[in-house]
Amino acid sequence: MSSTPVHRAHAETPVLVPRVVASSVEELIDGASLREPMEKTADSLSGSTFERVVIDGERYVVKHLHIHDDWIARATGDLLCRPMLVWRSGILDALPPTIDHAVVGVAAGLGRDGLGAALLLHDVADALVPEGHEPISLEQHARFVEHMTDLHAAFWGWSDTIGLMPQSHRIYELSPSTGDIEAELGNDDAVPLMLRPGWERLRVEAPNAGELAWQLLADPGPLLDALDRGPSTLVHGDWKAGNLGSDADGRTVLLDWAVPGAAPGPIDLAWYLAVNCDRLPETKEAAIERYRRELSARGIDTEPWWDEQLGLALVVAFIQLGWSKSGAELDWWADGVERASRFLRP
Repeated sequence: MSSTPVHRAHAETPVLVPRVVASSVEELIDGASLREPMEKTADSLSGSTFERVVIDGERYVVKHLHIHDDWIARATGDLLCRPMLVWRSGILDALPPTIDHAVVGVAAGLGRDGLGAALLLHDVADALVPEGHEPISLEQHARFVEHMTDLHAAFWGWSDTIGLMPQSHRIYELSPSTGDIEAELGNDDAVPLMLRPGWERLRVEAPNAGELAWQLLADPGPLLDALDRGPSTLVHGDWKAGNLGSDADGRTVLLDWAVPGAAPGPIDLAWYLAVNCDRLPETKEAAIERYRRELSARGIDTEPWWDEQLGLALVVAFIQLGWSKSGAELDWWADGVERASRFLRP
């Protein structure tokens, strides 16, 4: 581990070695002795379907992806299937050894218009964080934050030439218009139905921060320009408890690479704090300091950009999930957004 501060221009990002993708599910699961439908978990929100398969005595899961079935893919403009892209590009192979992505192979060009894909994954259900609302252990949480910084440090200075998640799409993923569009399509999934009412309520319960969020949906330019001033790395984009676990070797299982892209690292941190708010074993402030401390331990100099990019990341997370919050939790985020608003000025 280097003790010399690493700046964006000086980072060495991993060399990516492309992977071959299968052309059919049958090729992907060749030799399977069992293949059967699998029920989705409560944490699976996108609309994707799953199968359970056994190959050479080992248990696997097949996840079927298609933009026509997946409202998150539609909301984030994912025409190319990002989980397939991170496999084919070699990004998953270049992840630090503390991250277990569980992907074994990918088939692409499937289904309607050839826009679908299928992922073959190790069955890691036993390693995942249990469903529910109880806080996870401090030990596991600390590992998640530590391994998040492993990912960010490994790709420090990385820029996206593959076609992953643009910053602007992250802002609009859970906007009122997403709820409106999904309603017009007849989608009755719970989250899209809550978006428009949640955003309208936000204006009432957090008028200053809520109005700023609405303004940034109308014109995200100031926020996107400010984010571009920060150091770039590879972010996963969805460090929610349902995607996380710990394997027998202590590695972090990190599933569902649907919204990865190039962004400042605090984007991952802020989403982690927002989406897992009821499962955190320590205060948000303590988790933020933990992340910064771990980045520094990996040779990343945070001083030049930290206040600005952390504040902006909190704004992004508020735009993504502020509509779902209330009470003291909403107050915490609204206060952070109001303090960060100064970074949106040229």
